Amino acid sequence: MKRIYLDSASAAIPSKKAVAAYTRAARIFGNPSSPHEEGRKARSILEEARRVVAAEVGAKPEAILFTAGATEANGIAIRGHVKALLKEGKKPSDIHLLYLPSAHASTVEAMEALKSEGIDVEPLVLRDGGIDLNAVKKQLKDTTALVVVEAVCGETGTRFDTRGLRQVIGSSVRMLVDASQAPLVESVERTRLAADMITLDAAKIGGVRGVGVLVAPVSVPLLPVIEGGGQERDIRSGTQTPALAASFAAAMVEAHANRDAFRTRTEKMREKFLARIEGAVVNGKNQAPHIINLSFPGVDTEYLSALLDEGGIAVATRSACETDSGKSRAVFALTGDEARARSTLRISLGVATTERDLMMLQKALVRNLAFLSVSSRAE
Repeated sequence: MKRIYLDSASAAIPSKKAVAAYTRAARIFGNPSSPHEEGRKARSILEEARRVVAAEVGAKPEAILFTAGATEANGIAIRGHVKALLKEGKKPSDIHLLYLPSAHASTVEAMEALKSEGIDVEPLVLRDGGIDLNAVKKQLKDTTALVVVEAVCGETGTRFDTRGLRQVIGSSVRMLVDASQAPLVESVERTRLAADMITLDAAKIGGVRGVGVLVAPVSVPLLPVIEGGGQERDIRSGTQTPALAASFAAAMVEAHANRDAFRTRTEKMREKFLARIEGAVVNGKNQAPHIINLSFPGVDTEYLSALLDEGGIAVATRSACETDSGKSRAVFALTGDEARARSTLRISLGVATTERDLMMLQKALVRNLAFLSVSSRAE
């Protein structure tokens, strides 16, 4: 049986156009920092990709910094901004940061590390599956420098109101939006997200894995997290890979062109699938249609996912970066329910997902849940 892949939120299948862009550019072997003809050809590919991505996010090309992925981009944005503020003469205790507790590990762990270093860090208050904007008003301080949120939660698909958050925090506080999971279903233009900085990842949208972007205008103070050759505006050192940048740009353009059709199609598939599912709790509200997070309280969903994999269906229990943890931190942060957080199953749809795929999953769930129930009673 042909395998059914339903883990696109972890790593989307690279599109033919993105792979073709990578393959063409990979033939240009020069170092884009070199002054000779081979280097100039490589630089041309890199800068064209930068212009394309800039147009997609509504920013100037110099605001586009290529990284190895969204994890690195988040780290540079958060730590790089704090380093710049410290260099300006601020004391650690005079730098206040707010972050989304359900966010990706690259955000949460960076915040926890900064807190241990004396930075004033606290999580945003969540209520009814979203950001409590009234609570944010009380959390704000004169020293609040940066607020970090996601456009779409990678585990539950929850959309967060970044524009409403901007209205609360005002224009003087910087806001970083991790929009890695958003481009397939909604615009990631800076004005729409009301963001100062944005992070993106090619692997989430059908690009070749290994490249991400930090959108950071020159007006946002940033210092490098590691020192090196001064590439990417002296903020992200290391030899750039034009082929990966070209692939990323192609994937962004393709995601934009197919966005409306993909969103409409996944909304219909999601609705039909959830109508056939019994015994599960849907985690998250106001969700992007391509990410479905279910809890089966009392069920060992790690075992369930292994059974599904054995049967040819790939799903996840939580973010790939936190597979070894005992529960979904994102689901627990959004629901406060330990049982739900320990029994999650994430189903994420890609451009190749069909209604038949979800119907096969539903049948496999019924079969394997019945098996687990019998096994549990036998014990």
